[in-house]
Amino acid sequence: MSDERDGVALTHLDQPLFDGAGATKQDLIDYLDAVRTRILPVLRDRPLSVLRIRPGQEPFVQKNLPKYAPDWIETAKVWADASRRTVTYPLANDWRTLLWFANQRAIEYHPALALVGQDRPTHLILDIDPPAGDDFTPVVRTAHLVRRALADLGLAGAIKTSGSKGVHIFVPLDGAATMFEVAAATRAIGARAARLDPEVATTAFIVEDRAGKVFIDSTRAGGVTVAAAYSPRIRPGLTVSYPISWEQLDDIDPHDFTIRTVPSILKEADPWADQMPAPQHLDSALIEEGHAIPIARVQAMHEGKRRAKTRREASPGEP
Repeated sequence: MSDERDGVALTHLDQPLFDGAGATKQDLIDYLDAVRTRILPVLRDRPLSVLRIRPGQEPFVQKNLPKYAPDWIETAKVWADASRRTVTYPLANDWRTLLWFANQRAIEYHPALALVGQDRPTHLILDIDPPAGDDFTPVVRTAHLVRRALADLGLAGAIKTSGSKGVHIFVPLDGAATMFEVAAATRAIGARAARLDPEVATTAFIVEDRAGKVFIDSTRAGGVTVAAAYSPRIRPGLTVSYPISWEQLDDIDPHDFTIRTVPSILKEADPWADQMPAPQHLDSALIEEGHAIPIARVQAMHEGKRRAKTRREASPGEP
């Protein structure tokens, strides 16, 4: 089954996206068309990574725009320190580009935290990640802890479901703080929130150290991304990362937001734009507080090596 829409050739529209999706490529395209005026503003002018899934294969992340992509797709060349190479990222600045990616079975859309040509994040992000299981109650409690920690600092954020089991809290920034300063402030806020109720929340990066608590992930800074508002997720039922109000948080079930339900819930609204506070300034004292907190990924790497060495020394005969 093939077709054409808005000048883009579409193929295999009746093909299921993946086992458990309960949706075809046609359904994905129809959903993105229905929400295009809401999702395009959060993708515009941001280097874009997508998660694609080919039939019968595992999902994979695509950053470099493929050589076979149409020449009308806008791009941005970004130097990647980790891989020591220049990455040619696409920019999803119009519907035709988004449509082309949907036809490529790009299901998830993860924009950079800074606009193209800039190195300062536009938002500070806290990712609330629950332990195994489907109980959303601890996530709600932890999100409220983060909101309290922000309020104590005179800050406010917008909240959305992650499209999986957690939530994302976005604090819009005024552009004064560098990437490293935003990362430090995020660590400080995460630590403050966890201290408000250490029985529920933790900032422990290593899973085995979390003791079944909700993880406040304060590492979403720099080159790390999160799924965009309104982005589908590669999850059973094809759930969506959906904006909610703080007043709704206690009553929602994140599994209710799917590519089939969201268009009818939205109608003409754009809750992500409507609920986003004005840009805010990060206080220098908060940034300094965060600089005193070890970077979680680096600390976890060193701790992992230390534990591995301890295990080897305790069992020298084992590989």
